[in-house]
Amino acid sequence: MTETRANLGIDLHLEPAGPGLRRGLTDALREAARTGRLAPGTRLPSSRVLAADLGIARNTVADAYADLVAEGWLTARQGSGTRVADRPVTAPPADPVPQGRAPARPAYDLRPGTPDLASFPRAEWLKAARRALHRAPHDALGYGDPRGRPELRLALAGYLSRARGVHADPARVLVCNGFVHALSLLASVLRARGVHTVAVESYGLHIHRDLLTAAGLRTVPLPFDDQGTDPSAPADGAGAVLLTPAHQFPMGMPLRPDRRAAVVDWARRTGALVLEDDYDGEFRYDRQPVGALQGLDPDRVVHLGTTSKALAPGLRLAWAVLPPPLADEVLEAKNNLPTCSALDQLTLAEFLTSGAYDRHVRASRLRYRRRRDALVAALAARAPGVHATGIAAGLHAVLLLPPGTEQSVVQAATWQNLALYGLSLFRHPTATTPPTDALVVGYGTPPDHAWAGALDALCRVLP
Repeated sequence: MTETRANLGIDLHLEPAGPGLRRGLTDALREAARTGRLAPGTRLPSSRVLAADLGIARNTVADAYADLVAEGWLTARQGSGTRVADRPVTAPPADPVPQGRAPARPAYDLRPGTPDLASFPRAEWLKAARRALHRAPHDALGYGDPRGRPELRLALAGYLSRARGVHADPARVLVCNGFVHALSLLASVLRARGVHTVAVESYGLHIHRDLLTAAGLRTVPLPFDDQGTDPSAPADGAGAVLLTPAHQFPMGMPLRPDRRAAVVDWARRTGALVLEDDYDGEFRYDRQPVGALQGLDPDRVVHLGTTSKALAPGLRLAWAVLPPPLADEVLEAKNNLPTCSALDQLTLAEFLTSGAYDRHVRASRLRYRRRRDALVAALAARAPGVHATGIAAGLHAVLLLPPGTEQSVVQAATWQNLALYGLSLFRHPTATTPPTDALVVGYGTPPDHAWAGALDALCRVLP
C-alpha cells in the first residue's frame, strides 16, 4: 500500500529502551511529549511508517500509540491521524541565580549595547526581502563570493561614502558575521604579520580585549583625560590601535580633531594600522555628525561597521572596509568561505538602496533623543546630584556618581530587578587613569511602553 503525503508524517528520532520494545517505545514517546520535544498538536507518523523507520513490527507501534491514547498523551481521530494531546509541558528546572547577580530576565534592562528591538522595521524589512528574493539571480543561492554579495558591497560603499565620509571601493568591502568576526579576522592577520601589541582605549568592551588576547596579542591602554582618549602616542611596539572615534564607548565623547590627525600621522610613520569601530556613528543629537576617521587615510585605517545598533544584532551583519594591502590577507584568513546568509545580504542591500535604512535611522534618532531627554529631565528632578555625560550622541549615557558609591548602586539595582552596568566593568585592568564611579545606562534596550518604568526604577536606586 502506498503512503500518501499526509500520512507520511514527520521524521521522528526515538531510542526505545527497556525490557521490551513496546514498553520502551511507549516510554520514549511519553517522555518526548512530557518534556515538549514533541509539541502539542504534532502529528505523528503512521504506525506503518514509524515501524519501518524503527525496524519493528507495525503492531508494536500501534499498541504503543493505543496505550498513550488511553493515558491521554496522544489523541487519535479518523482522518486526522495520531497527534500529541494538548497539555502543559514540563520544562526542565531553571538554574538557580547566583547570589549577587541580576536575574536572567530583569524587569528593566538598562545595560548598553542593544537597540530597541521592538522598533525593528519588520514591515519594511519584509518588503525589502520580497523584492530582493524576486530579483535575486540564481547564483545568489550558491556559495558565492567570500567577500559578500556584490549587491551589498556596492550598496554599502555608496551609503558609507554618502553618510559617513568613507572612501569605500566595493572590491575592498568585506561582509562579516558581526563585528566580533571582523575583529577576529583582523587579529589573526596582525599576528601573522608579526604584530604583538595592540593599543586600546582605557575604557572599552572587555570582549574585544579578550578576543585580541586570545589571538596572541597584548593589549595596552591609551591615556585618557578630560578631553577623552589620547591616541597620539601609543605604546612602543604597538602595531595597531583600536578606537571608537565617532562616539567613544562608553565615555561618549568624539575623538578631538587634533588627536584624529595625530593617530593617523603615527600610523603613517610606523606602518601601523588604525582599527575604527564605528558602532553607532549614525546616532547624534546635539552636534554635527562626525565623519569616519578612515576618510583621513584609507590606506592606514580599517573602517568597521555593523547593523547591530541601527537595526538589530540578531542580523549578524557587519562589514570591514580594508586598505588595499590588507584586503587579500583578511580574505585569506576568512578561508575564502562565505559566512552570512546571501538572502539577508540581498535584503540589506535593497533596504539601503531603497532609502528604507535612512528613514529608519532618522526615526530612531527622534525616538532615542526623546528617551535621552526624558532621562536628563528625570535626573534633574529626582537625582540632581547625578550628572549625565556623553549624551550628544549614541544609545547610552554615563551617570557620574559620588565617589565610592558605584558598587552599592549596582547592588541596589539588582535587588530592584533592574539590570545596570557600572563604569568599572569597562576599565582596562592596567589603565593608569584614576577610576571614576559611574553608571553606563543604555536607553536603547527598553521598548517604548517600558521606558517610563525603567526610568522610575533607575531613579529609585540613585544616591
